[in-house]
Amino acid sequence: MATSLHTSQLGSAFLGERNGLCVSTVPVARLGFRRNTVECKESRIGKQPIEVPSNVVITMEGQDMKVKGPLGELALSYPREIMIDRQEAVLKVCKAVETRRANQMHGLFRTLTSNMVIGVSKGFEKKLQLVGVGYRATVEGKELILSLGFSHPVKMTIPDDLKVKVEDNTRITVSGYDKSNIGQFAATIRKWRPPEPYKGKGVKYADEIIRRKEGKAGKKK
Repeated sequence: MATSLHTSQLGSAFLGERNGLCVSTVPVARLGFRRNTVECKESRIGKQPIEVPSNVVITMEGQDMKVKGPLGELALSYPREIMIDRQEAVLKVCKAVETRRANQMHGLFRTLTSNMVIGVSKGFEKKLQLVGVGYRATVEGKELILSLGFSHPVKMTIPDDLKVKVEDNTRITVSGYDKSNIGQFAATIRKWRPPEPYKGKGVKYADEIIRRKEGKAGKKK
C-alpha cells in the first residue's frame, strides 16, 4: 500500500510541484528549419524574341502598348511584373521581378504580344465546316445567316473588325487582325450546333477531328 502511494505521489509530481518534490528540467535546443529557395526555370516561350516588321508601328506609354499596322490597331496593358525590352526591330518580353506570378505571366504576355504584331501585319483566320443535310450558310450585308435544322434561321451580326466569307454554302472563313475576337466568334457559330459523335452532323472546325461512337446494335435473332 505504501509503495503504491509513493508511486502516485511521484507520478503527480510530473504534472507540477506537489508534495514538496521538485522536478528538474533539461533545456532542449530549438530545432531549426532551413528553407531552400527554389528558382523556377525561365519560360521557353517567354524568352523568345518577337520580330517586328517594317510596316508595324509600336508605341509604349508606361505599361500600355499600342501596335498599329496595315490591317488595324491593337492595344494591351501589361501587369507590373512584366516589362518590354524594345530594340530596333525586335521586342523581348522580360520579367521585372522574380516571383511566381511573374513566371506565370511571362509566357502568356509574350504570346499575346506576338499575336498583336502578327495580327496587324498578316492577320488570322479560322475555318468552319457545316456537315448535315440541309445545313447551309450565307452572308447578307453584316449578317451571317445559318440554316441548322431549326424551325427558323439563325442570324448573327458580324463584328466590324471581322470578315466572314462563305464558300459552297457549307464552308465558313472568319478572318481579321484580332485573334481573340476571331476565336470567340467562331466558337459562337459552332455553339449553335456542335457536332454529334454518331454521324458527325453539326458545325465543326475545318481541322477538328470528331471522335465517333458506335450506334446501338439491333437484337440478334
